[in-house]
Amino acid sequence: MQIQRTAEIALLNRLLRNNPIVAILGPRQCGKTTLARQFSSQWPKQVTVFDLESPRDTQRLQEPLLALGNVDGLVIIDEIQRSPDLFPVLRVLADRQKKVKYLILGSASRDLIRQSSESLAGRISYAEIGGFSLSLLGPEKAEKLWIRGTFPRSFLSSSEAASYQWRQDFIATFLERDIPQLGINIPARSLGRFWRMLAHYHGQIFNASEIGKSLGISDHTAQRYLDLLSGTFMVRQLRPWFYNTKKRIIKRPKIYFRDSGILHALFTLEGKKDILLHPKLGASWEGFALEEAIKTARLTEDEAFFWGVHAAAEIDLVFQKKGGLYGVGVKYAQAPTVTRSMNAVLQDLSIKHLWILYPGKESYPLGRNVTVIPLSDLNRISSD
Repeated sequence: MQIQRTAEIALLNRLLRNNPIVAILGPRQCGKTTLARQFSSQWPKQVTVFDLESPRDTQRLQEPLLALGNVDGLVIIDEIQRSPDLFPVLRVLADRQKKVKYLILGSASRDLIRQSSESLAGRISYAEIGGFSLSLLGPEKAEKLWIRGTFPRSFLSSSEAASYQWRQDFIATFLERDIPQLGINIPARSLGRFWRMLAHYHGQIFNASEIGKSLGISDHTAQRYLDLLSGTFMVRQLRPWFYNTKKRIIKRPKIYFRDSGILHALFTLEGKKDILLHPKLGASWEGFALEEAIKTARLTEDEAFFWGVHAAAEIDLVFQKKGGLYGVGVKYAQAPTVTRSMNAVLQDLSIKHLWILYPGKESYPLGRNVTVIPLSDLNRISSD
């Protein structure tokens, strides 16, 4: 079964009209190659594909100017993070071959592929994608997407047991193969212990000192491990929103696993029954809903924040749109109400509108600038 990713295809068309090179970035197995294949099927000219996981294609690109110098149309290079030395070559070719477009796919963030931003400045645009989303599948798939996660093979597995096994295999492969291929020399066992401990911080403020002490590593090493998991799209570091105030603002990031299915696998929760009995049930759903809100609002890593003060006033997501500041709160409750924290946020930040996401089915107002919405109404965040 293959699901057409029409929104992402439209985005790639827009980006390639204005840039010679577009990079599709996202975690391994999230559907980047499938998306590139769907996109190339509607490309009107010649398409040339290189997969840097293929020894044959890697050998062909040993002399990149020779291999790429005479091609036309669209050139797709998959797993670009394995050959960052290609970026200077792409800069030369992009300037020389005005009619050729390049679509490069990578399983690491711009920070982990620094050469792209340095070598291709002014020539490249980025499209970050994850796995499936509610906007793609529809709200009726929300529970299954939450339980199994957004990775296509996990979501489309024939059973909960098969989905769980795929995720456990993914975690092992990620630690033992994917991280070393990025040139990062961290023992798989050490990073695995850190990753599993980090799961307990899902939805909480990151404490490098506390985790480091538990694992016998330094604060600096704990932060480095976290940055690595963020750079490979496994974990989201939600930065605090700063503004001028005398209140004691929280200054450390909040940690969320981007994929709820991976979070459940790290907790060894195989299916729905296990998840419903787990102490992290509420935090798991809230993280899933927050990630969907970020996708729906089309926010980049640098555009999504949380806000909190040590006096306990807090809002899960803060972002700017059309010159205004907006907020999203997430509550795993059947009937959310206005809290003192919400009133403090509305007053202190001059929020134009605050949406409260909850697992119910009906939308209703809580005030002039506060609306409770279910996941089925998430599109209001980007349209209101």
